[in-house]
Parts: sequence; C-alpha cells; structure tokens
Amino acid sequence: MDRCLNNRENAKALAARIAKDAGVDLQDCYQCGKCSGGCPMAGDMDLMPRQIIQYMRLGLMGDVLRSKSIWLCAACHTCVDRCPHDINLPGLIEGARMEAKRRGMIGVKEVDKFTDIFLENVKMFGKNQEVVLEGLYNVTTGHLMQDMVNVPHMLKHKIVGPELNTTKQAAEVKELMLRAQAAENERKRGEQ
Repeated sequence: MDRCLNNRENAKALAARIAKDAGVDLQDCYQCGKCSGGCPMAGDMDLMPRQIIQYMRLGLMGDVLRSKSIWLCAACHTCVDRCPHDINLPGLIEGARMEAKRRGMIGVKEVDKFTDIFLENVKMFGKNQEVVLEGLYNVTTGHLMQDMVNVPHMLKHKIVGPELNTTKQAAEVKELMLRAQAAENERKRGEQ
C-alpha cells in the first residue's frame, strides 16, 4: 500500500486537498446522517456517505480509497439537497475516486470502465451515443449478451437507433475535454 496512506498526517493532507478541490470544509459536517438516510445507493455501500466525511477527517484515507462506496455514488446530489450545510459530498467522492484510480485502487472495475467509455464516447461524438456506450461496455466487461433481449424493444420504440448522430459542437466538446484533461495533468505535475 502507498506509504502516504499509512502516515496519518499525510493522509489528512490528502483528505484536505480533496476537500479543498471540492470546495468543502470537512468540519462543516456535524454527522447528522441526512446524507446517508437519503442516499439511493446506501444499501450497496460499505461506507455510508457520512462515514466517508468522518473517515476523511480522521485521516483514514486508505479505507476511503479502498471502499466500493466511492465507485457506487451516482452523483444524484440527494445528499447535498438534504444536507443542512449543503456539503458537496459528490465532489468529495469524485475526488476520492480520481485519487483511488491514480493509485490503481479501483474498487468496482465495471464503474471505472463505464466512466472511461462514456467520456471517450462524448469526446468522439460530442454527446453520448447509447449504442456505442452499451456495446463497448458489454464487450470490454465480458457481458456480451447482457442487453440483447432489450434490443428489439429499444429499436421499436426508438429509444436507440442504429445511426450515430454527432452534435454540431462535437469539435468544441472534444477541445473542452482535452483542455480540462491538460489542466488536470498540469495540476498533478504541480503536486509532485
């Protein structure tokens, strides 16, 4: 395991950086539990949303980064809506997920694969192409026939179609995504 995560002070510094990037003061959370009580994914999580904040405050970043909870968050913002302090918990979780990925600590590989395919799909076409997303996801995760029973229904009701459509701004979307990635890479170089 990464030595940084074994050292409580380094782990607290990592938590502080992730919190700062998300615009969150970890001390604003008084552990009321409203975020956990409203989270639609809580039943599948190993750390409840309020526990993620508490673990970050305590410098238990190894536990946070190894948890499957950071991969299951749907970023629906129910937690933010319920929070008396409007804490950006999805931002914290996304920061933790990015840090976990950077360290090779991917807890739910299917979620990571889905995210990568989705972003490449948007970069390529300027918007999500469901057929491409579903096809590439199923092939790369080994779920080859997973959604085949749904195809006739989806085609009949024009939920998806065989043609691919790009937006007129596809090049602009791609440029924006490349600039964002370059800025993120520059920020990471500055931290080293």
